Amino acid sequence: MKSTETPPLLFPQPTSENIFNNSYDIHQRKSGATITRIRSKPLQMIQRNTGIVEVLKEGKEICKNCHPLTPMMCITGCNIWKLKNELRKLERKMKNPNFAANLLNTLKNRRRLQLLEIISKGRYSLVRLQQKLKKLGYYHSQRTIAKEYVNPLVEVGLVEENHSKYHTTVFGDKLNELIRDFNNIEELLPPHSECYEEKTVETLFDGSKTYEELEFVIPNESLSRVLRRLHAAKLITKDDENNYIFYFKTRRDPQQEKLSSTEKRVYQSIPEEGITVKKLANNTNISLRRTYKYLRKLRGKKLTFKRRRPKTYALTKEGARIARLLGKICVLLTEFGQASTEITTEPLEAIQQILVPDVPKKRREKPLQILV
Repeated sequence: MKSTETPPLLFPQPTSENIFNNSYDIHQRKSGATITRIRSKPLQMIQRNTGIVEVLKEGKEICKNCHPLTPMMCITGCNIWKLKNELRKLERKMKNPNFAANLLNTLKNRRRLQLLEIISKGRYSLVRLQQKLKKLGYYHSQRTIAKEYVNPLVEVGLVEENHSKYHTTVFGDKLNELIRDFNNIEELLPPHSECYEEKTVETLFDGSKTYEELEFVIPNESLSRVLRRLHAAKLITKDDENNYIFYFKTRRDPQQEKLSSTEKRVYQSIPEEGITVKKLANNTNISLRRTYKYLRKLRGKKLTFKRRRPKTYALTKEGARIARLLGKICVLLTEFGQASTEITTEPLEAIQQILVPDVPKKRREKPLQILV
C-alpha cells in the first residue's frame, strides 16, 4: 500500500501575540528604577501552540528588555530561564546514540503513557499518583510506580522531579499530545527491542519494498523475525505465495504445435508482461486446477515459462498510522535537538549576563560586589 503522504508539521506558525501574551509587564518607574513584574505562566501554556525554536527567539527579545530587581528573581520566576535549563538537560540526554530507541521503548508501555497523561495536568507526588492509578483499577506500591513507570520517563527527559513532586517537561508535554491516542502501541510493537520494527515501518511508509531492499535497512539475521512480528500485528501485508509466480509466453511460434481450443484460449490470455495463475483462471473462466493443467501442457510444448518475482511488503492502514506517528516524533526530536544545540552553543558570558535595574551607582555598588 504505497502512500505519498508526509508527516504533517507538528507546530503551527507562531505569532508574537500568542506566545508570551501577558507573560511580562515592563512598566511603571518609581524613584528612577525600572520595576519589572513577572507574571509566570506554566511552561505547558507557553509552548502548547508554538514551536520551541520560535519560543526561544521570542524569549531572546523579551530578555533584552527585561531588568529584574535581582538575578535570583530571574532564576526563580522566569519561565524562559526554566525552559533553557530543561533544554540543556535534554541536550545531554540526546547525546546518547541510543536515545531514540530508549525513548520509543519507554513509550511502549500503557501504564507509563497513563502516568504521563496524569502528570501533564499538574505536579504530583508519588502518593497522589498512587491514588490516581487506584481510581483506574491499578494497585501498585509507590516503589513500583517510581522504579518501573516514572523513573524511565525521567531518564528520557519527559518528566522532572522537583521537591518530591513530578511534572512534565516541555518536551514531555509535546510528546504526550502526539501519543495520547496510541495507548495500544505496546500491543503492536515489542516493548524491549532494538526498534527494528519501527525502522521497517518507516521504510515501508515510502512505498512497498522487497525482502532484498529491506536487507539494506535491517540486519539479515533479524529481518525475518521483524517481518513476522509486524505481520502478526497486522501492520504489514505481503504478497500471497501464488501471486508472485508469473507465467510468460516464449518466442516459439504456436503454429508449430497442435493446440486444443482450451489450450489456445489459455495461451492467448497470457499478456506480454506476464500473469499469475489466479488472475489467468479468472480471465479465462477456467478453474484454478484446470488452469495449472493447461499451463503444464503449454510448458511441455515450450510455449510458456514461469518466473518468480520477489515478494513485496507494504503497510496496512494501521501500519501507516503508526508510521505517521513515528514521523511526527522524528520531527519533534529534530526540533528539540536544534533548540537544545542553540542553547548549549551560546557563549557563557551571554548566558550568565543578567541586566540589573537602573539604580543610583552608590546604591548598587555593594550588591554588585556581593554578586561578583
